[in-house]
Formats: sequence, structure tokens, C-alpha cells
Amino acid sequence: MNWSTHLKIWLIVTVAFSPAFASKETLANELWIDLTHTLSADSVFWPTAEPFQLLTEAEGVTDAGYYYSAYSFTAAEHGGTHIDAPIHFAEGRMRVDEIPLQTLIGYAVVIDVSQQCQHDRDYQVSVEDLKSWETDNGRLPDAAIVLIRTGYDRYGPNPALYLGTAERGEPGVAALHFPGLHPDAARWLVEQRSIKSIGIDTASIDYGQSKLFASHVTLMTADIPAFENVANLDELPARGAFVVALPAKIKGGSGGPLRIVARLPD
Repeated sequence: MNWSTHLKIWLIVTVAFSPAFASKETLANELWIDLTHTLSADSVFWPTAEPFQLLTEAEGVTDAGYYYSAYSFTAAEHGGTHIDAPIHFAEGRMRVDEIPLQTLIGYAVVIDVSQQCQHDRDYQVSVEDLKSWETDNGRLPDAAIVLIRTGYDRYGPNPALYLGTAERGEPGVAALHFPGLHPDAARWLVEQRSIKSIGIDTASIDYGQSKLFASHVTLMTADIPAFENVANLDELPARGAFVVALPAKIKGGSGGPLRIVARLPD
């Protein structure tokens, strides 16, 4: 299948996937998985970030006799399923509207550490985890999209379970407990492998108790964006899924809402 066909299918997926649809859809005889949490007032946002609000501007039958609805929304960039553009943690790197499609579209690998995270909310994915994946599945392919499965998407949108706390503000930040990628593993991916983007099914690529966000800094200094609050990674194989991750194209943004889907291999 060529790139043109993939992008045509993406247009179909954008229309077809909505809250009324299940996470799986068969399109053009191919099975696609929606990896996106529905964005709503219940979506998980960082404790210091403004949550999503949908405001009704118009809704109902007009004086002319036809139905019309229109809404406005407000939210911080980094909440729900979203992208961290490299500029988020690396001065002078790409903003969200500057990320090329080739960085956002491609074949993915899934690093499953859900068992390790089951009893350790502060688990950090290690170099050993990445090497163990390679032992079972072969070397990480060049230009891969790396997706980390902790299994925490099952806790959304309950912040106490998903984030480790329901507190807001700075007390909430101090109480965060969820898994992430160890800085050493981020450095290994940058220096020893050639990936183009990375994602995780928690609120941050760094674990909840991080103070320096070193994994963010390492990845984004190398112009590698991160997808956060990803869903349904249990539906994907260890390798071979084709991912399309298109964010809102906000000029100058450090991130934004992300619609991410994956086509399962034949």
C-alpha cells in the first residue's frame, strides 16, 4: 500500500471514528484501532492545567426551521490524548505545526511493560526492558514509532487511579504516581537506535515523580515528539501496526490534541 492510499484511508478514519464507534473498525477490508481517548470535561489533564470545556454557542431549531448547532472549546495544550512537540522541552526545536508527516506516520512497535507496572506505580521502563523486547522480536527497526504499554489507560478517566491522585494544583503535581520511561532508556533510544516518535498510555513520558523531566529533554533535544495518554495499546501486536498520529496544527504550539489510530497488520 502506498502513502497516497494510507492518507486516503486516514480521511475515512477521521470521519468514521467518533464516540459512537467502538475502538475497532473495518475500513477498506483493513482493521483499524482507535488509540485516542475521547476529549471531554472528564479527560485527564495535568493537575495545574486548565481542563477541557465545551461551550454551547447554538443548539436547536432556528427561526428558519432547520436544526443548527455550534460550540466553542477551551483547554490546555497538554491534556487528554495529545502530542508534546519537541519545543515543549527543548529550546529551538520543532513546534507542533512544524513536525513533518513522516514523523507522525509509520510502523510501530509496542513495548509491553504492563506486568512490571501492575504492582509498581513508579515503574520506569529500562534499557533492559528495551533489550528484552529485541530478544523476543528482533532489533528495533529504524524510523519506528515506539509505543509503551503500561496498561494504565484502563484507569482513565479516573484521576485517582490514572494519575495516583485527584488533587489539583501543585499539591496534585507532588502526589503524581504513574509509570514512565527512564532517562537512561530515553538516552539509549536516541544514541543507540533511530526512532522518529514515541508514545505512552500515561500522562507523561517521564514517570509521575519526575522533577527534571530528563526523558522529555533527551528525546525532544533530538526532535523526537511524544504522544501521551494513548489508549488501547493492548489491541496492537509487538510490531507491524501502521500508525497515523495527527495533532491539531496549531501555529507555534508546544503541543495539542492528537487523533491517533493504527492499522493492524494482515
